[in-house]
Amino acid sequence: MQFKPLSHAQLIRDITDFCRESDISLTEFGHRALNDGAFVGRLKQGKSPTLERIERVYDWMAGHAPGGMKPQPARNLSDAKKAMAEIEKIYAAQTAHLKAKLKEYVVKGKLKEKARAYYPEIRIRVDRLMDIDPRAAFGFVTETGTYTATLTRPDVMAGYYLEQIHLLMENMKVRVEVGVSATSIPVLYALTDEELRGLAMTPEARNRLPHYFDVPGGEEFDDEIVDDCWSPTPQRPGPLALFTAPRTDYSLVRLKHYTGTAAHEFQDFVIFTNYKFYMEQFEKLAQDILFGGGPEEMKLDYDGFVTPDYRLQRKRGAVWREDHPLGREPQMPTYHLKRANNKGITIVNIGVGPSNAKTMTDHIAVLRPDAWIMLGHCGGLANTQRIGDYVLAHTYVRGDHILDEKLPLHVPIPTLAEMEIAIKGAITEVTGKVQYDQKQLVRTGAVLTTADRNWEIEGAAQIRFEHHQTRAIAVDMESATIAANGFRYRVPYATFLCVSDMPLHGLPKMPGMADQFYETQRDQHLLIGLRAMEKLITEDQRRLHSRKLRGPYEPAFR
Repeated sequence: MQFKPLSHAQLIRDITDFCRESDISLTEFGHRALNDGAFVGRLKQGKSPTLERIERVYDWMAGHAPGGMKPQPARNLSDAKKAMAEIEKIYAAQTAHLKAKLKEYVVKGKLKEKARAYYPEIRIRVDRLMDIDPRAAFGFVTETGTYTATLTRPDVMAGYYLEQIHLLMENMKVRVEVGVSATSIPVLYALTDEELRGLAMTPEARNRLPHYFDVPGGEEFDDEIVDDCWSPTPQRPGPLALFTAPRTDYSLVRLKHYTGTAAHEFQDFVIFTNYKFYMEQFEKLAQDILFGGGPEEMKLDYDGFVTPDYRLQRKRGAVWREDHPLGREPQMPTYHLKRANNKGITIVNIGVGPSNAKTMTDHIAVLRPDAWIMLGHCGGLANTQRIGDYVLAHTYVRGDHILDEKLPLHVPIPTLAEMEIAIKGAITEVTGKVQYDQKQLVRTGAVLTTADRNWEIEGAAQIRFEHHQTRAIAVDMESATIAANGFRYRVPYATFLCVSDMPLHGLPKMPGMADQFYETQRDQHLLIGLRAMEKLITEDQRRLHSRKLRGPYEPAFR
């Protein structure tokens, strides 16, 4: 069966769209679906139908939709693995239907009727709240009612979905209903990269695609759940996940476009940087590790390394290389040092500026990473700092303003102790400095992020004034954006920077000085970041995902 609509208005829109595509009147629809020709008229007058009648409407539309698949009965399951298998089965059947129709369209140039398929959906009904471990940050709901989530791309998301469904069943003592949602799959999201490249479609046929298939639209990309703008009603169940299936699909596609690597390659621990030489050093370290060398500070076993142009894979005691040249330089090149279950390290060169930082974190967030760290350079603002010193952010001055509408400035971005402890431990292991002696190398305090790369020209006086008020000790262009979006998306975050210049103290970034600095500090800085990530990887993930990141009425899924 098809699940119920999200709202009264959505029900009217769905019926109206169906009638337009089927070329029948609203009165005829009422007669055929419910033997009630006045049904839609009463809806438009504001009358609310019973849930049983809503289900009958959607069941009838599913069975008579132009180009749609026959309805599939929902299954009520008590085992997370069986639920995941049913989700995979539904997704495979629905996308296979779209692919078959698309092939027909490419050959014929038209279809008799619009082709549609729908995302899988899970649904639970909570009638009684359970006692939950007060230390838990996710895996439960706090109010009785009905909750749903649309799901997509089991090839990428299955591990995450399985974990969350298992926790939900265990904590809430509920069964999960798995069925077909009322949310259609945009046809291009149903295709693999290879299928898209092999799609022999004329420009004219491509332009006419929306006449015969559903295509991505604006409404389904709304982050209203993330931004706490949703409110459940009897016709609109509460969300189980932060992201809808279409929003997830959109970001998975954009990740490949920006980074040159597929979404399934991404690891759960992500480093952001904005320097190519950090990427080059990461590549060298990764190769050394896979071939049996690497720095002694690195403790974990890795089994693969992926770039936009090639892959290294450790198999049967040997390392195999597979080249797959991308043919272009991606906008934000990304490398992946891989471990089992994606518990490795990904590094992304986001380039310069808060806009890039927001873009990449917006998309990586749908993968539900376990942590991300900004590892970059900054201008020192404290007169006791030296070029080459490190900065560990305790708080952020959000002068970039790029997230002000989504996350108002009055919302604090807290320090996450678990992240800070890991970085401090890594500093000790890599530098040999412990406790008080670390203060010779590291300052903790506020980091000021600006959107103006040339703030020194006219903004130095303002920066000087602001840093006195806020006690900011560093200025950069990405850190506050990444931390703010980490807070917004409930992804543990941290910032670990290196002072590359001190413009307010007569030490601007000059080419000769900068080159010398990069050569001496790059390796140590990157190694501290990598070792911190390894510490987080071996941490209990339930502790890492701090309750600071979650509000009182959160979706159950992490």
